[in-house]
Amino acid sequence: MALGALVTGALMVVPAAAMAAGSAAGAGSTLVAPIEAEWANSFGAKTGNTITYNPVGSGTGIKDISNRLVDFGASDAPMTPAQAAGCHGCLMIPWALSATGVGYHLSGVRKLRLSGPVLAGIYLGQIKTWNDSRIKALNKGVRLPNLKITPVFRSDGSGDTYAFTNYLSAVNGTWKHRVGFATSVSFPTGVGGSGNSGVTSVLESTNGSIAYVAVSYLIAHKLPAAAVKNAAGRYEYPNLANIENAARTVKRVPASNELHIVNPPRSAKIAYPISTFTYAIVPSSSSNAGLLRSFISYAIGPGQQFGPALDFAPIPKVVLNAAKATIKKIQ
Repeated sequence: MALGALVTGALMVVPAAAMAAGSAAGAGSTLVAPIEAEWANSFGAKTGNTITYNPVGSGTGIKDISNRLVDFGASDAPMTPAQAAGCHGCLMIPWALSATGVGYHLSGVRKLRLSGPVLAGIYLGQIKTWNDSRIKALNKGVRLPNLKITPVFRSDGSGDTYAFTNYLSAVNGTWKHRVGFATSVSFPTGVGGSGNSGVTSVLESTNGSIAYVAVSYLIAHKLPAAAVKNAAGRYEYPNLANIENAARTVKRVPASNELHIVNPPRSAKIAYPISTFTYAIVPSSSSNAGLLRSFISYAIGPGQQFGPALDFAPIPKVVLNAAKATIKKIQ
C-alpha cells in the first residue's frame, strides 16, 4: 500500500494576502478529505482562492448542500432519488476514486484473508472469535488467537458504510435481507465511531477489532488491511492497481453519474471488491458557479497528481469525460 499523510478538520488554505479573492465552502465525505486538503491547498496557492472543507460524513454533506449551508457537498454514496429531489437541482460529479479498506487490530497477525460471507458473518454477530473455523479456513498457517472479535462501524451517515454494506449485500443473502445497504444501517453488533477518524481511533485502541475504513486512513496510521476475496476468487488488497482494475468495469456513465463498482465481475481478475468513486455534489444554479467550476475542474485535472500517495487511483477516461460535461452545467 502507498504511504501518505492524513489531513482532517476544516481546511484553511491560502495566505492572508490572498483572502480578497473568491471563497467556497464544502462539507461531507471523510474518505475524500485527505486528497481534498491537497486540492484546496494547491488550488489556493495557484489562484488565491480559499476553499474550506468540513469532513462531517457523506450523509451530513448531502444534508448541508441540500439546505444550501455550503457551496458544495461531497459523498462517496450516490444520492438516493429522495435525496436528489431534496437537493433541488443538484449535480453529482465523480471527482475521485479510492476504496474502503478492511482494517484490523490483531496482535501478532500481519496478514489476513477474508471473504464477503465471513465479513458478513462477523458483522452479523455469527462469527464471534478470531479462531473461528471459518476464518481459519481462509488463513492456513496463520496463528489466530481465541480472542473476541469487536466489529467497528460508522455511527454517522457514511459513504464508506454505503460501499461496505453494498458489498456485503451483493455477496451474502442474509445480510441483504436483514440489513441491506445505505449510508446508515442498523448494525446487529459492534461498536460505533464517528467519521473515519473516530473508527480509526477505536481500531487502534482495541485489540481484536475489525473496521471498514477509507484506505488513506489505514495508510496514515500504519494499520494493516485484510486481503478481501473478489469474484474471480483472488484475495486482493486495496492498492492502486486493484482499485483501477475495479473501475475499468465502467464502460458507460449514466446521465445521473451514479456509478457502482463494488463486487465487480470475475473478468476483473485483480479488482479490489470494495472500491468506490466519490462525488462532488453541486447545485446546477449557484452564485459561486465560476469558482466551483474552476475548483472541481482542478480536482479532476491537475489535482489527480496527489492521488497515488493517498491511495486514490486515476479516474478512468470515460468517467472523466462525464465529469467534465457535468461541470459545464453549473451556472
